[in-house]
Amino acid sequence: MIQDPLLVAAIGIIGMLVLIALHIPIGVAMGMAGFVGVAVLLDDWRAAATLFGTETPSHLASSDLAVIPLFLLMGSFAGAAGLSRDIYRLAFAFVGHRPGGLALATIGGCAGFGAVCGSSVATAATMTRIALPEMLERGYHPSLAAGSIASGGTLGMLIPPSVIMVLYGVLTEQFVIALFVAAIVPGLLAVVLYFVAIGVHVRLNPESGPPGPKFTWSERYQIFVQSWGVILLAVVVSGGIYSGVFTVAEAAAVGAALAFLFTWGRKRLTREVLWETLTETAGNTGMIYLIIIGASIFSYFITLSGLTENFVQSVEALEINRFVILMLLFVMYLILGSIFDTVAAMVLTLPFVFPLILHLGFDPIWFGVINVMVIEIGMITPPIGINVFVLHGMARDIPLATIFRGIVPFLIADLVRLAMLTAFPALALWLPAALGTPM
Repeated sequence: MIQDPLLVAAIGIIGMLVLIALHIPIGVAMGMAGFVGVAVLLDDWRAAATLFGTETPSHLASSDLAVIPLFLLMGSFAGAAGLSRDIYRLAFAFVGHRPGGLALATIGGCAGFGAVCGSSVATAATMTRIALPEMLERGYHPSLAAGSIASGGTLGMLIPPSVIMVLYGVLTEQFVIALFVAAIVPGLLAVVLYFVAIGVHVRLNPESGPPGPKFTWSERYQIFVQSWGVILLAVVVSGGIYSGVFTVAEAAAVGAALAFLFTWGRKRLTREVLWETLTETAGNTGMIYLIIIGASIFSYFITLSGLTENFVQSVEALEINRFVILMLLFVMYLILGSIFDTVAAMVLTLPFVFPLILHLGFDPIWFGVINVMVIEIGMITPPIGINVFVLHGMARDIPLATIFRGIVPFLIADLVRLAMLTAFPALALWLPAALGTPM
């Protein structure tokens, strides 16, 4: 029997990574590594097995985690009801006549749909179906068209209400509403910087994004009225949370019910749509819960081994400036975000990273926003970038090199935003403080 707990932890981590490389689901790999590691450390396989009997029901019964399937269901029904197309049309009516206007509308549509969907991949996939044909038909260069969709899709996890923010709050025991409020300004800043990136790009390459037709104010008003459904959904869910009328769970339930009614009212609630929506939500929920349960068992193993405490002490002994450590964490998350799903990248690292962040004196709410943001940037970072591959899978005629080339202006905007949030944490923290949100 191995006596050194740190050696057991190291072997457990390597074993988990090997299982992931063998395409074992991440949640299963983490759970198996955690179970075996605890059994070895305690020299008691029966005691280790009880973790499955305690962690599983505690997470399944968690009211905080209950919002995840409800937000996923809301996003699926919103997509089925065509609310994403309404958002895109509304944004296009106001900015489509400008150079690069369709790309601007795509970013606006991604931000709006992200607010009712909460998933980056779903946002990118939805806007690929809606916006890509429009842009290509109107003479947009494929790199700008694809780059704006892949990059805009990352807003899905940052613009609240966000599933990944809920997950961070649960895993780190932070107040979810405080995370939502803290993400508002960084989310709006992301949209503004993306607009600037498009503006600079089309100024340097005017042929890449020709302007579209200009709508009259009466036409814009008509489109605004026609988009009342998605506006109502966003106002009810977000407004209900921030005003204190609803808890996060209640807002998610009301949002899911409203999105269902819109799907039914628009006569799009066929048996096939209902089945597809429910199975998609159930599949994604099951995957997230499996990852969370596996991560909690793995986290217990890491804590029991003392690796987290030793890791923090080792970093402290290096006497490196805390911002240098933060930069190294950013690089790590960019790499992980380009390889793993957002949820997986977060749950794999938080057992080590979060105690270190607290020890270094960084605000946990601020880091929650930064954490999500950096992983999302990783989702469009070469050589992988999951959003890029989602788009490429749906538009095979656009080469990967073209998509990555189109992402460059947005990637620069992302790095500028990351630098601003790092240098000025108040960009994320002043609004929760101003509203008196418990932190």
